[in-house]
Amino acid sequence: MTKENYVTVRYESHGEKFEILVKPKEALDFRSGKSISISDIVVSDTIYKDIKKGQKASPSSLKKVFGTVDYESIVKEILKKGDIPVTSEQRKELLEKKRKQVIDFIHRNAVDPKTGLPIPPARIEAAMEQAKVHVDMDKEVEAQAMQIIKEITKVIPIKVARAMLQVTVPPQYSSKAKSVLPSLGDLKKSQWLSDGTLIAELEIPAGAQQEVIDKLNSLTKGDVEVKVLQFR
Repeated sequence: MTKENYVTVRYESHGEKFEILVKPKEALDFRSGKSISISDIVVSDTIYKDIKKGQKASPSSLKKVFGTVDYESIVKEILKKGDIPVTSEQRKELLEKKRKQVIDFIHRNAVDPKTGLPIPPARIEAAMEQAKVHVDMDKEVEAQAMQIIKEITKVIPIKVARAMLQVTVPPQYSSKAKSVLPSLGDLKKSQWLSDGTLIAELEIPAGAQQEVIDKLNSLTKGDVEVKVLQFR
């Protein structure tokens, strides 16, 4: 493997320095949440103090910083928190991906408090531009999305909320629906009627209403009743 095919990821903590050799694309994919084997990311199975000098990190320094000497656990931590060199093009792609994730989070978790309806992603993006807020590639999606929501309240009415739905499913789809509902939100209550009809209460991010309704319609071929009981 040539030098162009790998980069050095650096991580500093508690006065100690650590370096590992990795494939840049795979390392960035791992950091973005993609499931990748560590063996497919790293080039060397050594954790260094200084790669150029060939100095390996001591077991005592690994234990001091990471609380373990387990190789895979330490590499994962370095990949998550370390400095991964990226090209300007890679940085642009990562920033755009993070921006879309932030907008999607806001769309799913916030509503217009006047109507109780989800806010279209295009409107959220326009409000972000108008409020001159910027997405940080290195910050977690939820944390910065919540901060951005505070900023764009100056531009559009918006509120983080959760919706309680009452879902009524006829007998022919009720068993299947019961197994699927927990994956769509927080199943608070479920009740079977004598004819096999299922009535359930499902709490979801308020902005995800249409997405959940669409999935239930697909599951039941449109034979489902969904009512919004409350927002909170």
